[in-house]
Amino acid sequence: MKTTKTEVTCDLAITKTKNGATQILLIQRKNEPYKEKWALPGGFIETDETVKAGAARELKEETGIEVLEKDLHFIGYFDKPDRDPRGRVISFAFAAEVPLETKYQAGDDAKNAQWFSINELPELAFDHQNIIKTHLSFITGK
Repeated sequence: MKTTKTEVTCDLAITKTKNGATQILLIQRKNEPYKEKWALPGGFIETDETVKAGAARELKEETGIEVLEKDLHFIGYFDKPDRDPRGRVISFAFAAEVPLETKYQAGDDAKNAQWFSINELPELAFDHQNIIKTHLSFITGK
């Protein structure tokens, strides 16, 4: 049996509603892989934290937004073997709705952060388009 090192990450679909339209917060990556591409906030889980705690930490580091673990809703796990060019990476995705006036600022390995209409997304890194599609199917029932 072949074994490989597997890393665990988290990705976050952070949304708000403005004038009846849903917007999602994306970060522009500062580093490779996918340098300069837009992506969901997220990152690697530390060895001494739960996945939800890591998700809350990554969100705060990359956007300055603080959410409680209890307010993070599980979207699913994404484990396609080639989803990350760095190696075998399994991501646990979470979602949270934040108030319209939520302040944010890019930090850590995020070059920029910006709200996008869910109907007008830029090209996304990794499999983040699929994560967003999965999240939207839950909230719209489609």
